[in-house]
Amino acid sequence: MNASIRDQAFEEIFRREAGRVLATLIRLLGDFDSAEEARQEAFIAAVEQWPAQGMPANPGAWLIKTGRNKAIDRIRRDAVFRTKVQGRETASVEADAAAVVEEVGDTAFGDDRLRLIFTCCHPALSGEAHIALTLREVCGLTTQAVARAFLVSEETMAQRLVRAKKKIRDAGIPYETPEPPLFNQRIQGVLAVVYGVFTEGYAVTAGSRLVDAELCAEALRLGRLLDELLPGNPAVLGLLALMLLHDARRGARVSAAGDVVLLEDQDRALWDRAKIAEGLALVDQALSIPGQISPYAVQAAIAALHVRARRKEDTDWPQIVGLYEVLLRLQPSPVIELNHAVAVSMVDGAARALDLVDSLRARGQVSEYHLLHAARGRFLQQLARPNEAREAYRTALDFATLEPERRLLMARIASIGGSPFGE
Repeated sequence: MNASIRDQAFEEIFRREAGRVLATLIRLLGDFDSAEEARQEAFIAAVEQWPAQGMPANPGAWLIKTGRNKAIDRIRRDAVFRTKVQGRETASVEADAAAVVEEVGDTAFGDDRLRLIFTCCHPALSGEAHIALTLREVCGLTTQAVARAFLVSEETMAQRLVRAKKKIRDAGIPYETPEPPLFNQRIQGVLAVVYGVFTEGYAVTAGSRLVDAELCAEALRLGRLLDELLPGNPAVLGLLALMLLHDARRGARVSAAGDVVLLEDQDRALWDRAKIAEGLALVDQALSIPGQISPYAVQAAIAALHVRARRKEDTDWPQIVGLYEVLLRLQPSPVIELNHAVAVSMVDGAARALDLVDSLRARGQVSEYHLLHAARGRFLQQLARPNEAREAYRTALDFATLEPERRLLMARIASIGGSPFGE
């Protein structure tokens, strides 16, 4: 195998397996830091051994077993040292090592990641820590990428992650899927995390790719697991429906050249009709359950209106505006306000939408959110205010970190004349 191709294959395997390997090693070792160290040692061993010995049939299981063995060796070394220094009995050395000896098979990948998500979503941690820890530890995103998702510096995010893991260790938070009576304490955090995983796959935070299909697939897998654990839960059904309806459009969101294709320009023949049918059935089921309506079900209902429209002209924008207003009452947020403004532009025109966006911008909550400035630029362009639109697009470009989105913004600037980077 060509060395470059081999390296790319290794990198892809490491990226795909990183979260799964870590989740299982945490179960085996009972500690984040020990598991991360063991995973790193396993990856190093793979780089050294696989080129000569060939890639194993099950790379993930190989990495877990190797990481476990490295951890056992380290425990034995540390215990021998303590024996010499502290005079401990030799038998206790083997007891330390035996504590992490456990068979590793294909089933180790089963619910380990879900257990890790429940650990990361313990009520003792903040909601932000839930998502940040899961994106970093379960999904394998870099600390830099997680920091971008939260609009903070890499150093700040690294400190938050360290504090969260320390709290898990110091509080003795168990690595487990809780019994049903405890589900309600954590389910909202878990749902937010699973949707955060999906969102990072569907609209990658930074880099050259617009989507990460594997993260989308993993989020859907976790959503189905939650549906098995909590059958008939309207929030779980709503989230699963929402992810399916978005994922159904994934293949039409990117051009052959890797550029963004906006919803209005997508080839609807490329949408996955099987996922749409499944998602629509779940939306109806989620909305038919008596009790409080889940925000995920409302978002899924909005997505359903988009996919039901065979042509963009058939989209029921007034109903979408109404659903966003319901969503704002249930779960107010600046991002939902922005989406509401975009929907309003399709009903009441760009001037009304611009007023809403400018009111949101004046509050300063999302001043560095590139999509706010991109939407503002579009409304200004529609209102024939090219100079202001150009500046809004340039501001959006300053904050955009995803290359396909940057190319779209530069194309919009070019369409009204002028350089993306100023005169």
